[in-house]
Amino acid sequence: MIRKRELEIALQRMEGFRDPDPKLEQYPTHPVIASEILFEAYANGDIEGRRVCDLGCGTGIFAIGAYLLGAESVHAFDVSPSAIAVAKGNAESLGCEIAFAECDVSKVTGNYDTVLMNPPFGSQRKHADRPFLDKALDIAGTVYSIHMETTLPFICAYAQEKGREVVGHKIYKYEIPHTFSFHSRVRQSVDIVAVNIR
Repeated sequence: MIRKRELEIALQRMEGFRDPDPKLEQYPTHPVIASEILFEAYANGDIEGRRVCDLGCGTGIFAIGAYLLGAESVHAFDVSPSAIAVAKGNAESLGCEIAFAECDVSKVTGNYDTVLMNPPFGSQRKHADRPFLDKALDIAGTVYSIHMETTLPFICAYAQEKGREVVGHKIYKYEIPHTFSFHSRVRQSVDIVAVNIR
């Protein structure tokens, strides 16, 4: 079994977005945060031997991490062809067998044990994370997802509306690098929350 530090090192070697799209809020998921979420899911029995899905996979960090932690199968979806190309290259370089598909989240089908995702925060388009939440809750029994910390009360209430429950959450400081022309600072720190919905 791969250790947490080994997983972090592997994820840190991954190629990032080549030409990030601001409309899609293509920010990288920090390898340390991703590793913590992945190991939490592993400890909860939600990865090893499970069917895992990464919605809005970007460069593939959650999909690849799940494969390295022993998932039975991993499917990853993203609407961006350039992100899928990078994710495929990352998976190949780390020896991971992942089924990638380029499609809008609304078109995703299938049944999975676990969804891992870092959806858009909604900075460019309000409620951009809502379709991801809806799809994740529709296709999987367990969801691990990252959101802005200020939306935690909404996420809890929304899960309850759907007959589900936020059973765990952890807040992280997330450093947003200067990625797009409208960014006025070299780095900006925001509070994000990783939730586990069942």
